[in-house]
Amino acid sequence: MASSACTKPIFPSAFTVSKSKLSRHVHVSFTSPKPIYYHYRKLSHASQRSLVVNSVLKTVDPTQTSLRRSNSEDVGSLGEKPTILVSEKLGEAGLQVLRGVGHVECAYELSQEELCTKISCCDALIVRSGTKVTREVFEAGKGRLKVVGRAGVGIDNVDLQAATEFGCLVVNAPTANTIAAAEHGIALLAAMARNVAQADASTKAGKWQRSKYVGVSMVGKTLAVMGFGKVGSEVARRAKGLGMHVIAHDPYAPADRARAIGVDLVSFDHAIATADFISLHMPLTPTTNKIFNDNTFAKMKKGVRIVNVARGGVIDEDALVRALDTGIVAQAALDVFTEEPPSKDSKLVQHENVTVTPHLGASTKEAQEGVAIEIAEAVLGALKGELSATAVNAPMVAPEVLSELAPYVVLAEKLGRLAVQLVCGGSGIKSVKIVYRSARGPDDLDTRLLRAMVTKGLIEPISNTIVNLVNADFIAKQKGLRISEERVVVDSSPEMPVDSIQVQISSVDSKFASAVSESGQISIDGRVKFGEPHLTCVGSFDVDVSLEGNLILCRQVDQPGMIGRVGNILGEQNVNVSFMSVGRTSRRNKAIMAIGVDEEPNKEALDNIGAVPAIEEFVFLKL
Repeated sequence: MASSACTKPIFPSAFTVSKSKLSRHVHVSFTSPKPIYYHYRKLSHASQRSLVVNSVLKTVDPTQTSLRRSNSEDVGSLGEKPTILVSEKLGEAGLQVLRGVGHVECAYELSQEELCTKISCCDALIVRSGTKVTREVFEAGKGRLKVVGRAGVGIDNVDLQAATEFGCLVVNAPTANTIAAAEHGIALLAAMARNVAQADASTKAGKWQRSKYVGVSMVGKTLAVMGFGKVGSEVARRAKGLGMHVIAHDPYAPADRARAIGVDLVSFDHAIATADFISLHMPLTPTTNKIFNDNTFAKMKKGVRIVNVARGGVIDEDALVRALDTGIVAQAALDVFTEEPPSKDSKLVQHENVTVTPHLGASTKEAQEGVAIEIAEAVLGALKGELSATAVNAPMVAPEVLSELAPYVVLAEKLGRLAVQLVCGGSGIKSVKIVYRSARGPDDLDTRLLRAMVTKGLIEPISNTIVNLVNADFIAKQKGLRISEERVVVDSSPEMPVDSIQVQISSVDSKFASAVSESGQISIDGRVKFGEPHLTCVGSFDVDVSLEGNLILCRQVDQPGMIGRVGNILGEQNVNVSFMSVGRTSRRNKAIMAIGVDEEPNKEALDNIGAVPAIEEFVFLKL
C-alpha cells in the first residue's frame, strides 16, 4: 500500500529539516527543547524510510492528572505544599485541616490591589461573601490559582466566567449552614409577625406600648417560599410545623420533593399574589437581580410581609421602601442587603416597619465550624485532583457517581491523549465523536464528566493551555473543536456504567495509517479491565494493552518471531516491556502489535524497530 509520511505537525514548532546524501534518514533540528514524539512509516514504493518528528507542547495540570493519588501526598506545584490564602475569617477547625496539608496565610480586609498582589503566589483562595473575586484576581493568579473556595452557599461574589476561562475550580460549602440559615429565616418570620425587635427597643427606652405592637398570627396563613433549594425546603418544613399553608416557586425544583413535604409548586405570579408571608431563598443571578421591584410589589396582596435571608440584590431596595410607605408591604425582615454593610442613613434600615440583622444566616457556632471544615476539605480535595461534588463551575456529579466513574475518567483522558497523537497535522482537528457502549439507558449514564476528560486529553498535548474539568468545554469551543456523543446499548453487565469508549477523529490524516477505520476516521477503543484502562481496538485491529507509561504501535506482516525480535531490540536498550498484544485481520496477513513500555525508547531503539523488514509502519506514543 503506497503511503507518504506526514511532515506537518499538529501544533507549529520551530525546526529545520535537512537530508544527508549518505544518510537514509531526515535530520531534524529543534530550536526549542520540547518533548518529541517519533513516527516512522516505511514507504512501499521505495527502500527509504522517512522520519517525522512532531514537537508537542505537553502541559500537565498537577491537580487533575490522577484520581487515585494518596490523601497523604503533598499537593501543589512540583510536589511542594500548596499556599492557601484565607481572606476572611474562617473557623479554627477548618484552618487546622488546611494547615495539615498546606501553607496557610490569613489576611483579612484586603483591598482589590492587595488581593491581586498576594494571589500570584497562591494555589488556593478561601473567601466568604465580603471578598470580590473578580476577573482581575484570576488574571493576577497567572495560572497558579487552582481553586477558589466559598465558605457558604452563594457564589455571586465570584466571577464564574473568568474562573472557568482561567481553569480555576470554584467550590462552595452548601450543606453545613443550611439548617442555620433556615432557622434564622424562621426566627425573622416570627420576630417580624410579633414585632419583637421594635417592642424590645421600645421597652428598653422606658416605654410600655402593648397596644402599639399587636402582632399577627402565623397559623393558617400562606407562606410563599421563593426558591425551593436546600434552605428553602428546610424553611418550608418548619413553617408547616407552625401550622402555615406553604406554597413555593422554583423553576428547577422537582415536584415530587415538594409533594413529600406537603408543599405546592406554583408560578411566580401566583405565589406573590396569594401569599401572606414571602420568604426569599433564591440565588442572585442576572435573572433574579431586583426581581422584587415596583412591578412585582404591585401584584402582591396588600399587607404582605417579606423575609430575606438569601441575597440583598434580589430586592430593589428603593422600591421596597415605597411599598412599605404605601402599605402594600406591611413589614420586612432583612438579613442581607445590596451593599453590606448598608449606609448608616439607609431609609430601608431605618424604616420603623423593618427588622434587620447583619447577615447572620449562617452565624451559629455549629454552622461556622461545619462550613469551615466543609470548605477546607473541598479545597484540599480539589488541589489533590479529586472530583468535587460541590464544584459550581464543573460538571455536577453526585459523589456515588464520581466513585463509580473514577476508572472510566482515567480511560477517557488516556484515549483522548492517544488519539490526538495519531493525528498528522493538516488543517487541525475540528470534529470528534465519542461513542459510549453501555447496557444502561441515557437516564442512568451521565457522560458530562467523561466528555470533559476526553476533551482534556485531546487538547492538552497540542496546546500550551492548561485544560482541566472546569474549562474543558470552554476551551474546546474556543478552539473550534466540535465534540459529539453517541450512546450504543449493548448486552453487558448493567453494574458497569460503561462497557467501552470509542474516540473518533474525522477529516484528518493519521501518522499511523492502521488507526484509520473503514469509514475513514481515526478510531480507537478502550475499556476498563480489573480497574485499569486498556486499549482494545485501533482502527480495524483488535488489541489488548494496558494504557500505562508509553506505547508503541507497529503494523507488520503476520509471521513468527516478530514479538521476540522487537522485544530483543527494546531489551538491548534496557527498555522494559510491560504489555504486548497482537491483533490481526487474518492468519499470515496483516497485524498490529501494541507494546507497552515503561521507559521512553531512545532514537537507536526506534531506528532498529523501523529497520525490521516485516514492520511496515509504527508510531511511538507517550501517555
